Amino acid sequence: MNNKFLLLALASLLSLSLNAQIFQFRGENRAGKFPNETGLLKQWPADGPEILLEYEGIGEGYSSVISNGKYIYASGKIGDDDYLTCIDFNGNKKWQVSYGKGWDQAYPGNRGSVTIDGDRLYIISGYDRLSCLNAETGAIIWSKDVHEEYQGEFHTWGSSESPLVLDNLVYITPGGSTTTMVAFDKMTGAEVWKSGSVGGGRGYTSPAVYNINGEDLIIATTAGFLLAVKPETGEIKASYKYFDDTQWRFQRNGMIWCANPVVKGNQIFISLGYNYGPGAKMLRLNSTNRSFEEVYSNHLLDNHHGGIVEVDGYMYGSNWLNNNDGNWVCLDWATGETMYDAKWTSKGSIVYADGLLYLYDEKSGEIGIMKPDPTGFNIISSFKVETGSGFHWAHPFFLNGMMFHRHGDVLTVYKVK
Repeated sequence: MNNKFLLLALASLLSLSLNAQIFQFRGENRAGKFPNETGLLKQWPADGPEILLEYEGIGEGYSSVISNGKYIYASGKIGDDDYLTCIDFNGNKKWQVSYGKGWDQAYPGNRGSVTIDGDRLYIISGYDRLSCLNAETGAIIWSKDVHEEYQGEFHTWGSSESPLVLDNLVYITPGGSTTTMVAFDKMTGAEVWKSGSVGGGRGYTSPAVYNINGEDLIIATTAGFLLAVKPETGEIKASYKYFDDTQWRFQRNGMIWCANPVVKGNQIFISLGYNYGPGAKMLRLNSTNRSFEEVYSNHLLDNHHGGIVEVDGYMYGSNWLNNNDGNWVCLDWATGETMYDAKWTSKGSIVYADGLLYLYDEKSGEIGIMKPDPTGFNIISSFKVETGSGFHWAHPFFLNGMMFHRHGDVLTVYKVK
């Protein structure tokens, strides 16, 4: 493997923010928002933002690159195993460590992103091995074969989950008939609790915690159910069966559910793609958080796996026309009214930072920026990713005025401030 780097102006950007902050897939609350980013460029040069660093050799996959401002961490499949690579901001590899067997069946490659919590890293392999590593050295502190120990049930493409860390616990959602979610002591790996089981295969989303009706709840999914779970005890306070086997012709143990739920107040928007018969759903947790109520259905914004963001009462994301195509859609959060249904190049991932939406087209590799404006879809600037290979499925990550990106085996850091 070869690596190369271009160090241009990193020193001015590395204002470290390491005090007890969690750095994770899709940012704070996994909502696709990076609220601490300010002063970002409102327009890019014709050939795109400045490249600060490029590194080849992280392994194949679709997971996000995550940084804490001191190091850059990227997971990828190399040979048979999933590896986590630590790179400094001079482009030097500090270490590269195997943490479990990588998914080697349909669509092989690494999926789950690392979660950074202080001096520890938490990550899940394609076959559901949960590992805790030292952030400085890469030494594995503890590791659990969650799939074997808890008789987990894979859906079709293994595990894509990024672990949730909250206070002294780390959470994983293996699915199956034994349990749905398990919490471990983040320091030792000892089991703290395991929830009951709602049955069915594991999903492809990642759990996140929200305060809903004054109560902290983990919002998670399996391949068939939306769940609201008490983080302290594992009690499943509410569940909603989204899977209807009369409407889903592909697998019998659940659906290909990849898009994280979008949460605002006590309302939760879920979507699936594939023109799923029941459509996307806006749900509401009742005042006791004991049941989900349907608010409305929507058959336009059936997001595949690029995510949806909510900004100022509107939802933005791409829908599914087929596995290789989709439009970009804006809906009114409260009513589900369509504000626009626009064609770009194809569907893809979306995140929000400093007043701009960042769109990453999964077919062409085009990255564009636009304002979150419900009156129309208008790309301000865009450029095409030329490095790497394979699907453009990784979601961008932002920190300290930098956009962290991966395409296949190649990591790139862009200066967007």
